[in-house]
Order: sequence, then structure tokens, then C-alpha cells
Amino acid sequence: MDMKEIIAEAARKLILEKKVKKLTVKDIVEECQITRQAFYYHFEGIPDLIQWSIKQGTRRLLEACKEQGGAEAALKYLFVFAINAIPEVRKGIESNYGKELEQTLMQGTYQLFESIVEEENLYQNYSRQELKLILRYHSHAIFGIFQDWTPEDTKNLDMIVHEVYLIMMGKNATEDVFLC
Repeated sequence: MDMKEIIAEAARKLILEKKVKKLTVKDIVEECQITRQAFYYHFEGIPDLIQWSIKQGTRRLLEACKEQGGAEAALKYLFVFAINAIPEVRKGIESNYGKELEQTLMQGTYQLFESIVEEENLYQNYSRQELKLILRYHSHAIFGIFQDWTPEDTKNLDMIVHEVYLIMMGKNATEDVFLC
């Protein structure tokens, strides 16, 4: 594990396991037993650390999604991952860096969908500006779904994933035709 990963893991541990509400560089360097200079060598500050951590997680998540064998299976993998991460994300959002975390998660979701759209050659007939709006829409919609996720939703996971997949593909569930 490299030093950036050690620092990121220490921050995660502080927020999630030790339930630190006001995360500081001092807390992090004490947790990993490094100097402040070592922290600042790797990160400009805690927002930079949060962004780096989420980008790394997004990269790993995208790689895992690609291995699922199709867009709908990848979407289900994303849903399962997100459902399992909900408790940690909520704790992170309650910290003093909650706003930065939320914005970075939204950016990561956008980038994940952007990669899927590129790889699956979706929305070919749309301009770049239209595509950006579609990606923003889907990112916010998915993020919103998880903000009030319920145990009942978990029971209906396959149906929800399928419906979201059809919406993202521009298909109608009952007619199974392209709407665009």
C-alpha cells in the first residue's frame, strides 16, 4: 500500500470507525503516524484527499463494472455497491467535509456514467451539450434514489435496476421500443 492509500485509509477510519465529526490534518497524521509535511507532500488538504479517494474508488468501481458482462449487470453491480456504501457515505456527509464529499460523489457518478456511455456507444445522436445534460440528469437521479433507499427497495432491487436500465437506454418497459 502506498502512502496516499495509507493516508486515505486513516481518514476513512477516523470518519467511519471513530466517528470524527470534524476531521483535521492533525487527526489524520496522528492516525497514520506521519508528519504534517508528509501529508502535504501527497495532498493539498483534506478536500484534495477526499477527491483523490473517491476518484480511486470510482476507477476501481468502473473496472469492476466492466467485468460484469453487460450494461444492465454493470448497473446492478453499481447498485449493490452503492447500497452497501450508504451507511459510510451518510457518516461522511455528516462530517465537516460533507459538502465536498457529496459534490465529489456526484462527479464520480457522472464520470462513471460518462465512461459507460462511451464504452457502450450510447446516445450517438445527441450533441455534446445534450449528452452532458443527460449524464447530469442520470447522475442526480441515481444519487437521489440512494438518498432515500429503503429495505423495500432492496427487496425489489432487480426490478429497480431493470427499470433504471430501460430508462437509461431510452426504452419503454411495456413496449420495449426506443423513445428517442
